[in-house]
Amino acid sequence: MGDTVQILIAMVTYMAVVIILGVTFAKRANANSDAYFLGGRSLGPWVTAMSAEASDMSGWLLMGLPGVAYWCGIADAAWTAIGLAVGTYVNWLMVSKRLRRYSVKAGNAITLPEYFSNRFHEKSKIIMTISALFILIFFTVYAASCLVTCGKLFSTLFGMPYIPMMIVGAVFVLIYTLIGGFLAESASDFMQAIVMIVALGVIVCVGTAAAGGLDAVIDNVGSIPGFLEFFGIATPQTVDGVQQVAAGQPVFGEKGSYSILSVVSTMAWGLGYFGVPQVLLRFMAIRNENELTRSRRIATVWVVISLAIAVFIGVVGRALYPTALLTSSDAENIFILLATSLLPPLIAGFVMAGILAATISSSDSYLLIAASAFAKNIYQGLFRRKASDKEVLHISRITLFVIAIAAIVIALDENSVIFTIVSFAWAGFGATFGPLMLFSLFWKCTTRAGAIAGMLGGAGMVFVWNLLVRPLGGVWDIYELLPAFLFSALCIVIVSLLTPAPSEEIQKEFEEVKTGGII
Repeated sequence: MGDTVQILIAMVTYMAVVIILGVTFAKRANANSDAYFLGGRSLGPWVTAMSAEASDMSGWLLMGLPGVAYWCGIADAAWTAIGLAVGTYVNWLMVSKRLRRYSVKAGNAITLPEYFSNRFHEKSKIIMTISALFILIFFTVYAASCLVTCGKLFSTLFGMPYIPMMIVGAVFVLIYTLIGGFLAESASDFMQAIVMIVALGVIVCVGTAAAGGLDAVIDNVGSIPGFLEFFGIATPQTVDGVQQVAAGQPVFGEKGSYSILSVVSTMAWGLGYFGVPQVLLRFMAIRNENELTRSRRIATVWVVISLAIAVFIGVVGRALYPTALLTSSDAENIFILLATSLLPPLIAGFVMAGILAATISSSDSYLLIAASAFAKNIYQGLFRRKASDKEVLHISRITLFVIAIAAIVIALDENSVIFTIVSFAWAGFGATFGPLMLFSLFWKCTTRAGAIAGMLGGAGMVFVWNLLVRPLGGVWDIYELLPAFLFSALCIVIVSLLTPAPSEEIQKEFEEVKTGGII
């Protein structure tokens, strides 16, 4: 049996299991919109933690992050990972319990836009509309990154053209999301979180052994200027984006500097957690807020281990195959190269199911949340307030198709870098919703006008900084999430102080949630 066939068998087997999960939960998910979009607030602590992190990390964990480490060394990848690990812990510690409690108090909200709107007792639903639109925009970009992952994975494995393989991945994810809704998505994400961390562990162990052990790996890449430094960065010498090779070795220039400003900018990835819906919805969906402490510990351990291994896989890959991947886009295939080169085909297929697991766990979350934002918050919230649950579910499924098509269009460029796509969408969510989430939970003086200003200011600054300011370079080369997050927070504070204070009813609700009056 050919190698490709064995890999295909392993991956098809995995996909079959995922589909069975979707069918299993379909009946419960289709009971009503609350069950479809939030699982009826029935998740246990393990599923809450593992599904939150699996849906958050996506194929970026197995392809994007190792690709960055392979291309320019550990500085960028490691500081990003550290920021994400800290952000994960702080988000679970500060936000999870209070958001679970407040979402119940705020009209039993089952989506993020609904929570924000109910939190400020909106009648005109402006906050709901703005937040739903930004969710649609940024999750479409996010979904595109997942489809790029699918396209790269399948085209590399099976030698097929990128675009048809990307579309095949999109169709599978779409069908799965249509079948099962949030509950199936969360259950499969739990399984996929296990597959992801096992796949990472297998590859890093096999790769390190093949390279001659840990010392051999470090000695091999240690000769590359800046590659193993936290305050320096390797600089591949490229011509038209392709790294040059001399005497069978990749050519690097002098190491680049990695300043404290760069460290702070890169660690700002952690701020994104306060605003990413796929994680925040898990906080809202757990069956009991007291179980969130256990979930926090599980999630933090999973994230720290996974991120550390992902970074080191890039280092091992450079030691073993220094000239195999000569563009920043191709570098993201290092996990695939290690699996297919070092493992028997059938096992390699199951390991690479980890990439598929990461992609499915994220893209189904993105599609489902974006569809709920339109169907529940825009269609029912603005146009058809008396729409039945059946009608809302029908509209959400139509929305899924439209978003998937838009994501496919964005993902058509096979030279797209997954890390770059994800970083922009992550900044968008972090700056648009992160500051507002924190202020809505912890500052009772936050006003509706302040909330609107914060969302618009944060989202607008992401685009301005990414497209106009950051290209200037130098001190302006800061990850757009940091300045946009700070600007959004500033907008919330200033506008809230300049506008009438929230009503007594809103402030009373805040105090009830603060003191634990709602479970």
